[in-house]
Amino acid sequence: MIKNERQYRISKAQASRFRRTLEELQQGGRAAEGLHPRIAQAQIDAVASQLTDLEDEIQDYEALRRGEFQVGQLVLVDELATMLIKARIANRLSQKDLAQRLGLKEQQIQQYEATDYTSASLRRLQEVAHALGVEQDRDFQPSASREP
Repeated sequence: MIKNERQYRISKAQASRFRRTLEELQQGGRAAEGLHPRIAQAQIDAVASQLTDLEDEIQDYEALRRGEFQVGQLVLVDELATMLIKARIANRLSQKDLAQRLGLKEQQIQQYEATDYTSASLRRLQEVAHALGVEQDRDFQPSASREP
């Protein structure tokens, strides 16, 4: 999943390189001489597969930036981090913007997202969700825990 503009720019550049490589392989260039046809086809298939995966991630990120995001019912707690990141992007907020809303440093949001919020307390997760306008089920209410 692409989580920020920097990763988006890198992914776009990588997709462009994959496209060029794929064209070269399909035209029989790039060390195709002397390769068994199955190996050459395997190279083409591998690059095409990676390109498709990367293009899907780029399209997902672009859709989120257009605000195309529905908060569905959270099936697994593991999905919470992804949902929060997607909600931030769909709200057209940078990590810095979210940090300012929460009174935190941008680096803290970067850390949370890089680690899929594993170091965040339940209270902090609730604060992030609230800052992003994500509705919370009453079961998502922490007890009197405190942020470490």
